[in-house]
Amino acid sequence: RLRGAPLTVRFVTNTTKESKRDLLERLTRLGFDIAEHEIFTSLTAARNLLEQQQVRPLLLVDDKALPDFTGIGTDNPNAVVVGLAPEHFHYEMMNKAFR
Repeated sequence: RLRGAPLTVRFVTNTTKESKRDLLERLTRLGFDIAEHEIFTSLTAARNLLEQQQVRPLLLVDDKALPDFTGIGTDNPNAVVVGLAPEHFHYEMMNKAFR
């Protein structure tokens, strides 16, 4: 019924463990009729902010989430993006983030 209504449909999540593409594939396997542009994640919001602010992030996100940041410069970071990525939360990376 929503698709037939004059509404914009969006699927919103706060997940940071997987890319939008991986999420789309998972939802499609579960039977959802969904397009990638209909998904809005916290990583989407983070990427939008990075682009608006024109900053270069240190990405403390799960490796499966990195495709959502393709094309974003990360050399000489001046910002930090934090997601659910326990494997990246160690002394060396945290020290780099704080610097």
